[in-house]
Amino acid sequence: MKKYWAIFTTQLTNRLAYAGDLAAQSLSIVIFMWIFMQLWRATYRAMGTDEISGLTLRQTLWYLMLAETIILSKPRISRTISEAVKDGSIAYMLNKPYNFLLYHMSVGLGDYLTAMIFNLLSGSIIAWLLVGPPPDPRGWPLVLAAMLLGWLIDFCFTALIGLAAFVTEEVSAFEWIYQKMLFILGGMLIPLDFFPQWLRSIAQALPFAYTIYGPARLFVEPDLARFATLLAGQIIWLGAMGLVVTLMFRRSISWLTINGG
Repeated sequence: MKKYWAIFTTQLTNRLAYAGDLAAQSLSIVIFMWIFMQLWRATYRAMGTDEISGLTLRQTLWYLMLAETIILSKPRISRTISEAVKDGSIAYMLNKPYNFLLYHMSVGLGDYLTAMIFNLLSGSIIAWLLVGPPPDPRGWPLVLAAMLLGWLIDFCFTALIGLAAFVTEEVSAFEWIYQKMLFILGGMLIPLDFFPQWLRSIAQALPFAYTIYGPARLFVEPDLARFATLLAGQIIWLGAMGLVVTLMFRRSISWLTINGG
């Protein structure tokens, strides 16, 4: 694992070298949070209540801040793999003395953590100014652990989409579908608590909720029992998706046609 740790730390260092670019990119979360504030303030006012489905306006905004941080920090791993297939550089990558999937996981984790730091700082500042201080900081270590496991689940999905490029080369349609699943069933646009009970039950059982909704909900209401339930679900889905992506990689190698000979 020293090999992949070195890849991760190198990518982390490379990304932090362009801190100004990361800071500029993180400003988009400020715009999103301002829009969400106006939308949900009007919603709570129209409902004539301070709490909807167990969430106050303050909790909803902090939930959305973390959800946006997770989604905006995601590297486009599937697009990277697709471009490598298109230009033929995939041939060199597959011949390198490392595991193809673990390499992309190490690079992606470095990209994710650096982007997350800047998005989290920008999002927290605007959320604090809009609705007050964040939830209990004693729950933050649990949230960070949940975010990491959630990202690993997301990596498995994006790696699967990237592996589809071994056959189709272009994966934009698959990326679009997956993104919309995260937006709706993952709880990025609307907390799953606001869904009808039947739809909420379905969404919470799917892996998308474990990447966004679970960590964000834990953030606004830290609780050991909630964390234990979330952790168990994440481990199950991570094991299942890890097995699927590993088997698919082994199978897709035989389908690959490398451009350029």
